[in-house]
Amino acid sequence: MSGLPDLETERLRLTPWSQGSVDELFAMHAHPMVARYLDAQGRVYDRAKAKQRIIGWQQEFAEHGLSKFRMVRRADGAFVGRAGFSPFNGKAEIGYSLAYEHWGQGYASEIAQALSDWFFANREEDSFIGFAHVDNAASRRVLEKIGMIPTYTGVVAEMPHQFYIKTKPLGR
Repeated sequence: MSGLPDLETERLRLTPWSQGSVDELFAMHAHPMVARYLDAQGRVYDRAKAKQRIIGWQQEFAEHGLSKFRMVRRADGAFVGRAGFSPFNGKAEIGYSLAYEHWGQGYASEIAQALSDWFFANREEDSFIGFAHVDNAASRRVLEKIGMIPTYTGVVAEMPHQFYIKTKPLGR
């Protein structure tokens, strides 16, 4: 578990949430392009929902040692999005969401690879899962780029999602 809240890549850093992060999370999830793959009706977060999610992620970390964390750019501390692992049906689930203005810059792939490396170096589990809306080609490419294998299509938040799994590489 050690190290995850302060995980760093060349350009990014994961940090713990604070209640001061509510406005950042709200702004990210208030963008309709971000919301379209996260809610069947395309509903955006309000501040109360953002606050609720932060509290939930803090509780997840306290209980499971896994959670989604605040992602910032190392160069200037700018909020980029959220990323990490959460418990999902008895497995660790990798997830990430970026503020719309940071799409297309390789940040999701960068943080997903770092999270995958961290997971197998620090956790006892031999696999983790991920999923992306079936129409979210960019997110699905990120999961495939880090070596995840498609397993089945299922429903999350009343929407069809492609599920993936990644198993621990041999010799680790």
